[in-house]
Amino acid sequence: MFHRTIRALRHLLLGLVTGTGALAVVVAGATGCVVLAVTHLGAPAFLAATAAVRRLAGAERRRAALVLPDPIAVPYAPVRAATAAGRARQLAAHPATWRDTAWLTLLFPLALVCAVVAVVVLAVDLAALTSPAWAWALPPAHRADPGFTTVTTPVRRILTALAALALLPGVCRLVEALSAGQARLAAALLAPGRTQLLTERTDRLALTRSRAIDAQAAELRRIERDLHDGAQARIVALGMSLALADRRLRQLGPAADAARADLAAARADVTRALDELRHLVRGIHPPILTDRGLDGALAALFADHPLPVTADVHLPRRLAPALDAAAYFLIAEALTNTAKHAHATAATVTVRTRPDGTLNVTVTDDGRGGADPDGPGISGLRRRIEALDGTLTLTSPTGGPTTLHAEFPCAS
Repeated sequence: MFHRTIRALRHLLLGLVTGTGALAVVVAGATGCVVLAVTHLGAPAFLAATAAVRRLAGAERRRAALVLPDPIAVPYAPVRAATAAGRARQLAAHPATWRDTAWLTLLFPLALVCAVVAVVVLAVDLAALTSPAWAWALPPAHRADPGFTTVTTPVRRILTALAALALLPGVCRLVEALSAGQARLAAALLAPGRTQLLTERTDRLALTRSRAIDAQAAELRRIERDLHDGAQARIVALGMSLALADRRLRQLGPAADAARADLAAARADVTRALDELRHLVRGIHPPILTDRGLDGALAALFADHPLPVTADVHLPRRLAPALDAAAYFLIAEALTNTAKHAHATAATVTVRTRPDGTLNVTVTDDGRGGADPDGPGISGLRRRIEALDGTLTLTSPTGGPTTLHAEFPCAS
């Protein structure tokens, strides 16, 4: 118990030292910033005052670590502005700057009161506890003073010492409570605020989600390459081998007609398997999307579509792979639905990047309309786009036209 009390007392006495420095820094910094605010030295003065405040706040975090179970986290964000005025604006906008200042402003009076109360209460109790050892040395003229009446006789001294011994645990707890309360208040002001913690966690989640999406896109491209270079190549080689076998059987004449028929059926199966595999590869990640980007892949998609497609694609730069894939499959699915269900005669696709970094994709057809915005197909597209912080809306009144519109940030 006593080592905790000594640590708490040391924490409170150190607060007087840092509190004195904090008072000087806050007064000098505030005065300098106010006086120089109308000059070009205002920003450097604010930067210097903030640097001094942060050093003292760091010392306060280390002081609080003497009594807190966990250290106080540092809440500062990196300052990236190139100019002094820009750095000053960033520091002024950060809540930690003003939370540090608030704590250093409160520190001196708070530390003074806590330290005086702790020292006086502890000193009085220890003096009473040791009174049998020193009370005999009091001059007779002072023994009748109100503060010494309890130690005027040996019996009173013993009773006073026993009372002080009984009160000592309470006094120690009072000192520890003063120290702990001061440290918790420091943690409340000097630690990152709830809003900052939520912002940092949101940034971390956005970063990890972006990495997961990129990893998924890379894995899909790897699967596509493996299928294209591995299984598809072997199936093509098998078809060539079957063609060579058919040529050799043809030399045997009518006796090999049955075998040739079976071989022809096998070749047809191989051709169908190859077509299905190519369709699967395009469904996973079209190779042209990797080679030529979204605009090239869309040009090929429009050329193969059974309906005439009016395209307005304007992409000033290559998009992220995950964004490329999401936009491509959105347009491909929309055009597939148009050809199958809408009874449309034409479609229009618009792909544009706005100056604010938002990708807009719009697919419109002149069909009969009536599409369900909550259907399984649209819901699947919506989930894929929402994973990139995008939004998807479907407008499809009965009689048409049907418009599918998606927006998502290019930074996804």
